[in-house]
Amino acid sequence: MEQWRERISVDPRVCHGKACIRGTRVMVSVVLDNIAAGVPREEILTSYPGLKSADIDCALAYAAELAREGIVDLPLEVGV
Repeated sequence: MEQWRERISVDPRVCHGKACIRGTRVMVSVVLDNIAAGVPREEILTSYPGLKSADIDCALAYAAELAREGIVDLPLEVGV
């Protein structure tokens, strides 16, 4: 699932440059923490109205890539 690269962004002006769901201030780590805590998908989506179900899938795919590779290059968004 390479689609995650379109939905995850890093911008030093947003959340201290942490990986976020593009167009939001929802950090990927927050989504993953919720999943790890057993929070149901629908509850995550209700808690973060800017998220779509596909964003949760992309957060998981991003985490899987990090686990496989250790690091992931994301384009730095500056002045967008």
